[in-house]
Amino acid sequence: MLVRLVKHLYKRIHANACGLLKAHGISPPEYEILMMLYGTPGQCITPTEVAEAASEKPANITRLTDNLCGKGLLLRSASPEDRRKITLTLQPAGIALIERMLPAVCTFLDEETAGLDEAEQVQLETLLKKMLAGIDSAG
Repeated sequence: MLVRLVKHLYKRIHANACGLLKAHGISPPEYEILMMLYGTPGQCITPTEVAEAASEKPANITRLTDNLCGKGLLLRSASPEDRRKITLTLQPAGIALIERMLPAVCTFLDEETAGLDEAEQVQLETLLKKMLAGIDSAG
């Protein structure tokens, strides 16, 4: 029952987030990539690092980053340290998009969790982290 509830919760939040992100012209996986870069020092990482952090297949990362590059939000280039490596760098348009979206995203997340008071949110977060750690150690 618990796993079914977690799955149902994910589907609901994901569906609601799609509408918010679509209004800004991006998908949830594209948003995740942009936020990953936004929170990275230098706002530059490799596609492999993105794939590992996002738990996505490299082919999906290539498609998603191609879309983001095509929108002028990311730049794909050869690494200055190792020309065989590719780096992804968040562009000014990508930074501006994230900064425009953050207030709406924060409001959205507050609304999605409004049914729980702060103590309940902390408790749920603790329990979910414990569950995740148990799954990680078992697998």
